[in-house]
Amino acid sequence: MTATQETGAEKRRVFADLTPLRTSVHYRRLWFGNAVTWVGQGMTTLAISLQVYDITRSPFSVGLVGLFSLVPLVIFGLYGGAVADTVDRRKLGLASAGGSAVLSAALAAAAFAGFEQVWFLYGIVSLQAVCAALNSPARSSMIPRLLPPEQLRAANALNAMTTTFGTLVGPSLGGLIVGLYGYQAAYTIDVLAFSASLYAMGRLPSMLPERTGAKRASVLDGLRFLATRPNLRMTFFSDFCAMILAHPRALFPAVAVLWFGGDAKTTGLLVAAPAFGALLGGVLSGWQGRIRHHGQAILLSVAAWGTAIAAFGLTRNLWLGLALLAVAGYSDTVSMIFRNTMLQVAAPDEMRGRLQGVFIVVVAGGPRLGDFLAGSVADLTSPAVAITGGGLACVLAIGILALYAKGFRRYDAEHPAP
Repeated sequence: MTATQETGAEKRRVFADLTPLRTSVHYRRLWFGNAVTWVGQGMTTLAISLQVYDITRSPFSVGLVGLFSLVPLVIFGLYGGAVADTVDRRKLGLASAGGSAVLSAALAAAAFAGFEQVWFLYGIVSLQAVCAALNSPARSSMIPRLLPPEQLRAANALNAMTTTFGTLVGPSLGGLIVGLYGYQAAYTIDVLAFSASLYAMGRLPSMLPERTGAKRASVLDGLRFLATRPNLRMTFFSDFCAMILAHPRALFPAVAVLWFGGDAKTTGLLVAAPAFGALLGGVLSGWQGRIRHHGQAILLSVAAWGTAIAAFGLTRNLWLGLALLAVAGYSDTVSMIFRNTMLQVAAPDEMRGRLQGVFIVVVAGGPRLGDFLAGSVADLTSPAVAITGGGLACVLAIGILALYAKGFRRYDAEHPAP
């Protein structure tokens, strides 16, 4: 092996593997379309939180944004997974992405008209959650059809980069644009961003599920399947520890003002810091290919998240706080890549939609429940107690799970036992 080849091999062990982007034009389009769409959605998510806080000046009201998303995500996430195992996943993805674009247009129209009602924002958030709950299982269950199994871990790392790039750039742009041009501009840009996702979905081939029988897809069948996979259940439980107990996002508007004397742009930095760390987790994901014990990696990553969040609650230095949030984001991406890979390896095609439905309930619903919990605790005590206490609770909970789930700790990617 030449020196050049050795250098290339070392880079592949450090940086993300781009093979899925090189080998599949359909995956490449879907990946790029999602990246643009996530930027727009990141802007809208922050803009809604800022607008609710501007109207109410209440962290609890901002936390309610998460609660109004939670119920639709739980109901339609599970149902959307069953639908994705029944219909053409491409058409389902197109319809749900189109619905999200229409809702963003409604937000923009209301902002231009000067219509500022919290109930309207809560209603839009609920409908957005319905569209997301239908779109995510369809989109996620397409990927194993576009790529061979040996490329799925690399694809999960690239998908994490897509999501976190949007979460990083979107809030940063959102805070800046809201501060300079108002909510109208942020919502309008989101509408335009959805065109990238619609284009990518439109160019995909038909994605009818490969079902082996005539029985209609059932949510209960998916839950029964999951009940027989203890290691997959643990991936969901471990994520709950982080996203419910130690998720301070709803407190960022208040923290930006009370702790750091900032404004909307400071809030954007706080939201973007975990995304920046998460983006690094995807970019520097090559080393993860050498990890065999995925369960241990997940447990350690979640514990690192909780520790970083607890420390963030103790600091009043903005730059140190941003660094701690970045560490938390990096840890979350490492956990997410391994959790996704374990899920895709164990799930047959006819179950992928339903298991991805459970996944969206956990990944998207958990943080929204965490928003509500953090806002409630902060109103009863203080933001510092909510954030630091939540981080410590996360570390304690994941430690208990680690003691209980011996099989999860021993999970070997070379000999997987779902």
